[in-house]
Amino acid sequence: MAALLRALAGDRPEKTPVWFMRQAGRSLPEYRELRVGTRMLDACLTPDMAAEITLQPVRRHGVDAAIFFSDIVVPLRLAGVDVEIVPGKGPVFANPIRTAADVRKLCEIDPHDLDTEPIKQAVTAVVNELGDTPLIGFAGAPFTVAAYMIEGGPSKDHLRARAMMLTEPTLWHQLAAWLAEVARVFVSAQRDAGARAIQLFDSWAGSLSVNNYREHVAPHSRAALHDLGVGTIHFGVGTGGFLPDMTLGNTVDAVGVDWRTPLSEAAAVLGPNVTVQGNIDPALLAAPWPVLEQHVHDVLQQGRNARAHIVNLGHGVPPETNPDQLTRIVETVHAFHGENI
Repeated sequence: MAALLRALAGDRPEKTPVWFMRQAGRSLPEYRELRVGTRMLDACLTPDMAAEITLQPVRRHGVDAAIFFSDIVVPLRLAGVDVEIVPGKGPVFANPIRTAADVRKLCEIDPHDLDTEPIKQAVTAVVNELGDTPLIGFAGAPFTVAAYMIEGGPSKDHLRARAMMLTEPTLWHQLAAWLAEVARVFVSAQRDAGARAIQLFDSWAGSLSVNNYREHVAPHSRAALHDLGVGTIHFGVGTGGFLPDMTLGNTVDAVGVDWRTPLSEAAAVLGPNVTVQGNIDPALLAAPWPVLEQHVHDVLQQGRNARAHIVNLGHGVPPETNPDQLTRIVETVHAFHGENI
């Protein structure tokens, strides 16, 4: 069994598995060359291009998993939502979701009517080339996707989204439940085409209080991942204060930890039944190699406190990263034995 899948199952393979969030993307010159003249969402929905981009970092870095090249708003585009990814800004919605009428209109769309054929074609092409290396499928978590939709685009504080959650809870739960089902349809299509694990990204969950996360968000994220039949990973930024809640009631196999929380602390609060993923500080990818190498060793050593460890960053690969740094990290992780440190 592949090292990543063993780690998700709670086993410790001989070599610690490693992959990187946003490993398929702007840090790679081959990616930038391929993307010339093609908009982001068009690239995501062109099967041969999405497949090639997914495979590029596996060939270059020798990582232990591919992560499917897509975007959290792709299923919304498939549902007919008018959204574009604006370079340098992010997802922008022509018609933000602000009122009960907006939510009703959106929820009239049956998530099971999404045309996921381009997704399945891309995943199938990737899996056919990967061989024993697993593909991780993914989706955006309901809160993070809702935050973009309600704000109309990126936001630092997600005030409108949190206001709807707290002042119009019935409306919020309608929207979040619809987004959970959209996410489930999206990841199920990836799983059915051959993805062997799924990661749910909740990038903005750290803006919430513990109680609000538990009441208004966790049930919907759990619904998105429940009983998929493959290994599952749940990742959020700034969620160190409620990591146990990120297990979604023991729904997930691994919890991603950002750079703020030492893995030894994360392992202690998550307990013996959860694998940890992370948590190299992306800021140190620009550091001299000896500094980064020591940091990687520290992350590996701390990861030994968990039942199993998947090395990753504490967030995504910055676009200005030298790809050689990522390759050296992979080599270092694969060569690591705790007694050497």
